[in-house]
Amino acid sequence: MRHLSFFLSNLTNFLNFLFPFLIKIPSKSLPVQIKTMVSLASRSGRRLQRYEEGYRLVVGCIPYRYKKSQEPSSVEELEVLVISAQNGKGMLFPKGGWENDESMEEAAKRETEEEAGVIGVVGDKLGPWHYQSKRSCIMHESYMFPLLVEEELACWPEREIRERRWVTINEAREVCHNRWMREALEELVRLHPQAQS
Repeated sequence: MRHLSFFLSNLTNFLNFLFPFLIKIPSKSLPVQIKTMVSLASRSGRRLQRYEEGYRLVVGCIPYRYKKSQEPSSVEELEVLVISAQNGKGMLFPKGGWENDESMEEAAKRETEEEAGVIGVVGDKLGPWHYQSKRSCIMHESYMFPLLVEEELACWPEREIRERRWVTINEAREVCHNRWMREALEELVRLHPQAQS
């Protein structure tokens, strides 16, 4: 049993080392086995975490898609993907720390794939917003990116600890418990005037 624990610990470290290189390879070029292994490894720790003027830099995405309405006018309705918070209290958009070895967009896409299991095309940056961590006195400066979802993964690193759910804009306004995330959502809606609310 001890050998298995040692093997799994080293495998996780190895995958975390490879992850920054593998995410730059288009997913369609990776063999399915490697793609699955990479999608099951999530970064941990904060040794590469970026800080600026005392603020921890946080980035994330608002994953969205267009769904055909049931109305005869066939208007496309904007839907967003929310995920459950780790503590189980409320829903939010995927986000996390921006690390030194990646661009802001790469970090936002990585966090979205790790937490929500979706891949897509990022739009222009939204933000910044400033808020204090609920767990500590650390202040955060956060940015969000709209992410037009192209693929939903069946396996992703936080699949066992997070629920993901497509919701309408109005539902997202109700279930998202972070004020700054609701403000980011309103920015997204403003950029997509065709979205129904």
